[in-house]
Amino acid sequence: MNRRRVLLGGMMGAAASVAPLERLWGMQAQPAKPEQNGLAPQKITAVELLEVRGHYESEAGVNGQKQVNPLDIYSDQKPEVYQDHPSGSRTVKTSAIYLRIKTDSGLEGLYGPIEKEPAMVIYEDLRPFLIGKDALATERLWDQMYRSNRHSRDGFFLMAISAVDNTLWDLKGRFFGVPVYRLLGGPTRDSVEVYASCLGFSLEPEAVRKRALAVKQEGYRYQKWFIGYGPGSGAEGLAKNVELVRILRETVGDDTELMFDAFSGWDQTYALEWAHQVEKYHPRWMEEIAHPEKIGSFVNLHRGTTVPIASGEHFYGRWEVQRYLQADALSVVQADPEWCGGISELLKIGTVASLYDVPVIPHGHSIHAAMHVIASQSPMTFPLGEYLINKMKHYYHFEKNPPFPNKAHLALPTGPGFNIELDPAKIDSQKVLNWE
Repeated sequence: MNRRRVLLGGMMGAAASVAPLERLWGMQAQPAKPEQNGLAPQKITAVELLEVRGHYESEAGVNGQKQVNPLDIYSDQKPEVYQDHPSGSRTVKTSAIYLRIKTDSGLEGLYGPIEKEPAMVIYEDLRPFLIGKDALATERLWDQMYRSNRHSRDGFFLMAISAVDNTLWDLKGRFFGVPVYRLLGGPTRDSVEVYASCLGFSLEPEAVRKRALAVKQEGYRYQKWFIGYGPGSGAEGLAKNVELVRILRETVGDDTELMFDAFSGWDQTYALEWAHQVEKYHPRWMEEIAHPEKIGSFVNLHRGTTVPIASGEHFYGRWEVQRYLQADALSVVQADPEWCGGISELLKIGTVASLYDVPVIPHGHSIHAAMHVIASQSPMTFPLGEYLINKMKHYYHFEKNPPFPNKAHLALPTGPGFNIELDPAKIDSQKVLNWE
């Protein structure tokens, strides 16, 4: 019996009615039409940018600490030394932009908040391009949006693509009636652990001790603190940066991981000096020591200290991540799905990072997209997320069910898509933006 007969088994038997192999292939060449499978294209009929306005009450005179900034090398640009001065409460007027995409079947996707600059790109460039396209074809649409403009690889254009991509994933989740993490292959865990990001907390020694202990008691195993000084503050500023690490380690003990963020405000010489002085306190990582285009500085730092090196919130796409990892410049990738290209691109970045055995811990500018990606992927590649404690108090002010951690864990939503629903009771006014 020849190999062809063996492969086909009984189908090549005595019955002369059995079709040749070529005919069998031909019988399978005509797939059912999408409408027959209940997957008719969801044609996009509207791309709307909804601006909502409202207000809330907030503490006054606290949590206003500035982090080191690249401009701090100029004496007239450095902020004054900060101290908390609690002064009751204040009314804060706030606004947010949400992206809403509608289809011809009445289905809608909603995502936000998004920033004004990418919102304008969506309105001017992506909105007319998207009308009439199939909202369920997320991979096709991402590729087409990326190819549609020569400046799409970074900046506001890729941030606009990110917002559209995330909104389309919400729409797809609503279409299938499942959370986005289910569409991505999850869940891989019962909840998503987050680390406490302490932006805004005073760096006064006693205030640091009090807040660090409070954060630990809230259940956070990881804390990230934001460095207050850089080269423009001289030796005195460097000493304060080292002292911050010492105070934190002595306060929280060895069972809490400590991370530090320099927000591109240092250079490699300054960073190496700081790292050598704090290595004995075992920081979990030092983050964004320089602007992201300076790969060589990250490489030199990675080789020159035992402190792990993190960066990536300002990375745009898998290609930039790959360049860093090929250069052996990072210990942690912090790509942000609001900026790097959306959920579709963050998944690819995770694949690239996994080839180098480097974890992806998404930047916490926002929570929805990052949480669903983390929940759907291997804990080895996506171990946890970031939660900006002060920012998140009011960032999702207009939503009915904003994500909020319990003992440093975010519960997985059970509603379709991202389960984002705006609360009319919190909206003073709203309008669909029109920049024409």
